[in-house]
Amino acid sequence: MYIARVDGGISEDEWREFVASEGFGHLVAAGKGRDVPVVVPTQFVLDSDEVILHLVGKNPILEAIEEQPRVLMSVAGDWAFIPSSWKAVGEEDPLLGIPTTYYAAAQIQGSATIVSDVGEVAAILRRQLVALQPGLEVADPLAAHEAQLSTIRGIRIVIEEVRAKFKYGGNVDVGHREAVIAALERRGEPGDLAAARQTRRRMGAHGQ
Repeated sequence: MYIARVDGGISEDEWREFVASEGFGHLVAAGKGRDVPVVVPTQFVLDSDEVILHLVGKNPILEAIEEQPRVLMSVAGDWAFIPSSWKAVGEEDPLLGIPTTYYAAAQIQGSATIVSDVGEVAAILRRQLVALQPGLEVADPLAAHEAQLSTIRGIRIVIEEVRAKFKYGGNVDVGHREAVIAALERRGEPGDLAAARQTRRRMGAHGQ
């Protein structure tokens, strides 16, 4: 993806917080000699310097990973469409505003390992449950669902490179961004409120 300088990530903490809060993305494996890559939407957990997840053993992406272990996890969110009229401030003509979309995105590249041992699969499930259901007590996967674990494969992706983008009006001045924030909060959809928070946060970062 193209990342303009004003949309680049400010720090590792920024992309990590975004990716962890989303927890859902598209896993992409090119394999070898395929016309198109295999793409799988999936829940995941960012665990230190790894991305961990599990899939049913029949998922076709597993074969692609065996062919070529280098994969990409694509995560996007906190997005909102910005109508052209919102880009006009003061005496500016709203008919001349340029519409856009505010959003955050991260593309995580790394080497994937497929986990088939039921004990290791159970460990991945435990880690996901802790992240996705904090404070909620559940049966241990290995004790309660050992038979089903043989039909599941875990995936561990060692993070090698991350490209992050936070497109929240960094190309315009503070006055125009404040106008967009106010309009987003008035419209009030979940994506609008998330985009408003991201825009406000980015405004104070490194002179943006």
